[in-house]
Amino acid sequence: MGKVYFLTQEATESILLRVTNVCGECYSNIKLGDTIHYDMQRYRYLCEGCQSKVFEEEIGYFIEKEEITERLF
Repeated sequence: MGKVYFLTQEATESILLRVTNVCGECYSNIKLGDTIHYDMQRYRYLCEGCQSKVFEEEIGYFIEKEEITERLF
């Protein structure tokens, strides 16, 4: 996997009406004014909690991969 990039923004009426009003991971409701994160790798909006979870999982993957690489050389 590549690097994970997020675009952080405030949930606007336009986003809620035209794109989505739920988190793409946990399906919780997103409300007007909530801080949301667009996952540019998977093309979805995430709530604060899910963005943190996805970010930590990806960082964990890279740390684990580096540890394996160091052991090979």
